[in-house]
Amino acid sequence: MFYFIEPEVAGGLGDRTVMDTSYHPPIVTKLEYKFEGWLGDELLESFPCFIMTEPLSTFLTKANLSGFTFESVHISTSDGFDEAFQNKILPRLLWLKVTGRAGVDDFGLADDHRLVVSGAALDILRAAQLDNADIEEYR
Repeated sequence: MFYFIEPEVAGGLGDRTVMDTSYHPPIVTKLEYKFEGWLGDELLESFPCFIMTEPLSTFLTKANLSGFTFESVHISTSDGFDEAFQNKILPRLLWLKVTGRAGVDDFGLADDHRLVVSGAALDILRAAQLDNADIEEYR
């Protein structure tokens, strides 16, 4: 079985993001994720990109799942984040680059660009903090 996941959006693309907007979705070649807030989920989104904590990425890699790679991401915080979370130390985060086919690989993108994961991938994601993601069956 496969599932749509719409992760928590804790921020947006920062000024250091490099992308070609002549395509839909835009093609991002360098990613800065700028935190505006954060409810604590380990998988986050800012269209068209996903990021996750390093420990979660390690679990996914060790499980030999398909349809993704990881790259570095530059992390920044907004003034509002800094005021609201004065002593918050963000974990190490990685850019989850989805390369698979929805409904075939463990990670893929549907035609509407939503993230689709296999049951095996969802089990690992749910073992991490994923309280603020919307999850529904992919058909």
